[in-house]
Amino acid sequence: MARAAVQRRLTWLEARLVDTRAETPRVQRLSFDVPGWSGHLAGQHVDVRLTAEDGYSAQRSYSLASPPEEPGLHLLVERFDGGEVSPYLTDEMRAGDVLGLRGPIGGYFVWSAEADRATPVEHRRPVQLVAGGAGVAPLIAMLEHHRRAGSSTPIQLLYSARTAEDVLARDLLGPHTTVTLTRGAPADWPGPTGRIDEAMLRDRAFAVAERPRVFVCGPTVFVETVATTLVDLGHDPSAIRLERFGATGSPL
Repeated sequence: MARAAVQRRLTWLEARLVDTRAETPRVQRLSFDVPGWSGHLAGQHVDVRLTAEDGYSAQRSYSLASPPEEPGLHLLVERFDGGEVSPYLTDEMRAGDVLGLRGPIGGYFVWSAEADRATPVEHRRPVQLVAGGAGVAPLIAMLEHHRRAGSSTPIQLLYSARTAEDVLARDLLGPHTTVTLTRGAPADWPGPTGRIDEAMLRDRAFAVAERPRVFVCGPTVFVETVATTLVDLGHDPSAIRLERFGATGSPL
């Protein structure tokens, strides 16, 4: 299945919305049923296509937030004012509505428990996940895949969100997650605050000596800043995999 999920020829499928619920005031979790779906790997993404009655179409890419074990496909969609796709997905789609979906896409930014099981335990390297904002979506899929597969590979997530209200997938984060808030925290906040910097990566991520595989996903500047800091700390650049999205701007 893993090889087919990466290499098969992509065709457009009909995805029917099953359910939608608010994750935050700006982000919706959309669950789709996709007949003919052949499976995916944690970390892959899909193309979504909307087509108007006059034939005009708009297309966007979204990371899959659901693990391979989940029968439906979940997307975490952040609403961008003035956008062509996200306002429709978050505000107008209702259960039963259909859109075009193509995937899964990508074989680079993926992690598989099955692949790790083929590696002797003494050579198995831990997995460090680092997310900024909505970039947590594919990493949630990896965390949940790790749990459902019963993997013994050490894994942890360092996740930067603006406020407590902006934290996504709270019910799936689990004990392997550290959340840091960058724009104010409630008085009873138990975790760290501030951006993910050298000190936080040193204190809250796997040490260089443990030779972790690192997956970083988020806005472009966030990803580039974290990647540069990881290399400065001594992490192997070839073990760092990056997924960027959105316009440039200040790090989260």
